Amino acid sequence: MDWLTSSPFPAEPKTACPHAVVIGAGFGGLAAAIRLGARGYRVTVLERLAEPGGRAAVFRQDGFTFDAGPTILTAPFLLEELWHLCGRRLDDDLRLVPIEPFYRIRFNDGTHFDCSGDPEVMRREVMRLSPGDVAGYERFMRLSETTCRIGFEQLGDVPFASVADMVRIAPDLLRLGGHRSVYAVVSKFIKDPRLRVVFSFHPLLIGGNPFSASAIYTLIPYLERRWGVHFAIGGTGAVVRGLAGLVASQGNVIRCNATVDQILVSNGKAHGVRLASGETMAADIVVSNADAAWTYRKLLPPETRRRWTDRKLDRARYSMSLFLWYFGTSRRYEAVPHHTIMLGPRYRGLLRDIFGRKVLSEDFSLYLHRPTATDPSLAPPGCDAFYVLSPVPNLAGATDWRTAAEPYRQAIAAHLSATVLPDLERHVVSSKLMTPLDFQDQLLAWQGAAFGLEPVLLQSAWFRPHNRSEDIANLYLVGAGTHPGAGVPGVLSSAKVLDRVVPHASVL
Repeated sequence: MDWLTSSPFPAEPKTACPHAVVIGAGFGGLAAAIRLGARGYRVTVLERLAEPGGRAAVFRQDGFTFDAGPTILTAPFLLEELWHLCGRRLDDDLRLVPIEPFYRIRFNDGTHFDCSGDPEVMRREVMRLSPGDVAGYERFMRLSETTCRIGFEQLGDVPFASVADMVRIAPDLLRLGGHRSVYAVVSKFIKDPRLRVVFSFHPLLIGGNPFSASAIYTLIPYLERRWGVHFAIGGTGAVVRGLAGLVASQGNVIRCNATVDQILVSNGKAHGVRLASGETMAADIVVSNADAAWTYRKLLPPETRRRWTDRKLDRARYSMSLFLWYFGTSRRYEAVPHHTIMLGPRYRGLLRDIFGRKVLSEDFSLYLHRPTATDPSLAPPGCDAFYVLSPVPNLAGATDWRTAAEPYRQAIAAHLSATVLPDLERHVVSSKLMTPLDFQDQLLAWQGAAFGLEPVLLQSAWFRPHNRSEDIANLYLVGAGTHPGAGVPGVLSSAKVLDRVVPHASVL
């Protein structure tokens, strides 16, 4: 089916233009379609699910609206750029509101730390927990600022197509401690164990282990300070609808319930796709927003691949997966902020279980999302919508989620009821689960890894699958599995890289 055929934007056919097929209508695929449309391409986006969104999909149940995936929006200028390319303003279609504090980090003993974009508020929070760490915190934030300016602002949309590109940034990488882990660098500046967690957990937002993720990801605290943390009224789904509307405004098409079975390749060049229905579609270029490992292993014949062979992909390290429980309550919990990170009794040990041993622990750390703190329209009157997320091992572990899911949910529910959501179980009126099996079977994520390749140094920049495929001409990659990586800013930036590597339609 064609999605948004009743768009309020006029559609003008561009049949004479070079044709680009985009596989997947997640943030990366939609942003890629908009950028290609602005460069003169006729674009068809093929999405296997019933609606656009991918990992940012939305589902509605019992009067509640639940965002399935990303809920923290930073660097909104990346969205503003897409609207500008279509001759519109972001404010025309979306209302982004700043969240303050960004999130509350709740320690296992019940104390908390509120993360804010106000430097003085943050300084007071650090002083409240550990006066001796204030100076070290301020030095760390100066490093975070420098790292953000280099790692995100200067390099986030720059393709790494050759080893020379990596060599060029090596001095900066070493100077910023990129060869060390995020936790190791934070620990150089901060001594209090609670604050070390506060300023090192950020790689988990993009699928990384703070004890092994490259310290280049220390850029995130400053990125949040500079551009803030935002929420779209109507939920993340409102952003997806806005992006899909921009695609339609360019005269281009999103086809849902359209599963791509194979990228067609002849003489080393991609020239179209074949759908599960048997339909073939010719294209001058193909852009895959599908999981990078899935793209190479499942959508391309083995004989077409030289670098990203099955053997290489088998040896790669993949991110953790996620367990998510979406639930609606018959009452409101006004004391609970929009974003809460609830730390368990262990930090290093839990992460070792998730990333190293790949076993499901009895304890957990959680992210609790309460969007109705900001937008009550996402639930019936007097109710709250939530989701709670627990990082868990990917499917390389031995957990049988068909039997483990409900006991795990019950344990999480009991913990929430005993801490921040009193009497929760009596008030739950809507419930839905998502496990690593759903990431594998519904979102086609290899090993059920929620964020693709793990963001370690030797799987970053040039070492990651390139935005312009190394193996297949006319094939491009966007999304979490390519450069610069996962997270909404990373995925939107991956589409921005296309402006540098895809020729303008006029030259084809």
